[in-house]
Amino acid sequence: MATTTWNIDTTHSGIHFSVRHMVIAKVRGSFRKYSGAVSLDEQDVTKSSVAVTIETGSIDTGVEQRDNHLRSPDFFDVEKFPSISFKSTKVEKGSGDGLKVTGNLTIRDITREVVLDAEQLGVGKDPWGNVKAAFEAKTSVDRRDFGLTWNQALETGGVLVGEKIEIAIEVQAVKAQSEQAA
Repeated sequence: MATTTWNIDTTHSGIHFSVRHMVIAKVRGSFRKYSGAVSLDEQDVTKSSVAVTIETGSIDTGVEQRDNHLRSPDFFDVEKFPSISFKSTKVEKGSGDGLKVTGNLTIRDITREVVLDAEQLGVGKDPWGNVKAAFEAKTSVDRRDFGLTWNQALETGGVLVGEKIEIAIEVQAVKAQSEQAA
């Protein structure tokens, strides 16, 4: 069996994150605009790959003032760095049915290797005949590694914005049209 290309269906997917706020709470958000594909070889997952591009300006935490600050030079600087990218360099079996997807994550033109704990959740056909596959992945990164260093000390100790960012990705992807009949 050859490698199958699955294009991310952004209307049924999500790229989410959470970060500690004031040490005691979490702020959650997501990115609304992104594109990408998964090339999956089910016979030999090591031949599989993932590539995703995220529009930084599409960040959404549900609070306009915070989102505007996150778009500013203090954080993502969307005018200068309009996208985040991830490109896998290695896919391997993880524990159980899981996969370990190693790749290069680029934020603010700084690239670091990250490892995603991933899983393929299944494959099915929608009512219109499109073959869909579902995947999920998670990882965490230290935002300072990507030049996201803005912070403010709290008078009670600690800082306003946590350093560890938890990332959760839920993807539904559609089999590429050229492969639908295969």
